Formats: sequence, structure tokens, C-alpha cells
Amino acid sequence: ITDMTERRAAEERARFLAYHDALTGLPNPLLFQDRLQQAVAFAARAGTKVALLLIDLDRFKAVNDVLGHDVGDQLLIEVARRLEQRMRTTDAVCRQGGDEYLLLLTNVSEPDAIATFAAELTAYLAEPFLVEGRELTVSVSVGVAIYPEDGTDYSTLLKKADMAMYRSK
Repeated sequence: ITDMTERRAAEERARFLAYHDALTGLPNPLLFQDRLQQAVAFAARAGTKVALLLIDLDRFKAVNDVLGHDVGDQLLIEVARRLEQRMRTTDAVCRQGGDEYLLLLTNVSEPDAIATFAAELTAYLAEPFLVEGRELTVSVSVGVAIYPEDGTDYSTLLKKADMAMYRSK
């Protein structure tokens, strides 16, 4: 019984890690891509828009270099928690890798709402984080791509959001 319990727990953990980021527990790009494809299919039927936001922490390397990777990892976890707090249940957030996150906003009827959301999110992430007894502040660069104007598939939307994010930097 013990062997089966341990084995099932290990299998469940492996299944979770196949679709989630090991550090933050957020969906990984594979699961996020599936959710985006579903959102695009729904938006095509409903006549709405989908927004893909790429968020990059500015000067994150300095956090790792000066304060260490443990503090950097904890900051990434705290950023993930804040992002999750701002998302609706129909939306999704993913850790793209390193210090980049992807956000999926579904059922968007007004493109201006995306800009408002991005500005509010940027301000929310600029509030200080308390990490291992240190108060840290971060700034972010955000790039946005909108279905269907900027593309109809994951790779095109991601490329456009990436280009927009680098322009914002």
C-alpha cells in the first residue's frame, strides 16, 4: 500500500510538472498555448478579441547578481502570485521562462480595456515586494498582441507581443 501511494504521488507530481512551471506552479508554455488556442477558437465564434501580454521584469539580472538566486527565485514567485490575483477565471497566466510571463485576456470587446489593464498591472507590480526581509521594487516592460489583428495563432501572437515588449523597453 505504501509503495502504491508513493508511486501515485510521484506520477501525479510528474503529470503536474509536465504542464506547470516547477518554481511558480503556474501553467507552462505548453499548457498556456493550449489555452490560447481554445480562447482564439471561442473568440472566432463569439466575435470577440483575445489579448496576449508578454511581461518582462526590467533589470532582473541585477537582483540575481546582487542579492542571489534564492532572492531572485522568491521574487519570481511573488510576481507570479500578484499576476494570478489580477486575472479573471477565464484568463490565464504562464511563466514563459526566466523573468518573463505571459498573460491571456479572453473575451475582450474593447481594445482600450487592454491598455487600461496593462497600465493598472504595471502599477500593481511596481508596489514593493517583501522578499526575505528586503523590500524590493521592480518595473516591467509589457508587449501586447491582439487576436485577430496581430495574428491568429500562438507563434505569431507571441512574436508580435515580443516585438512590442522590446519596443516598450
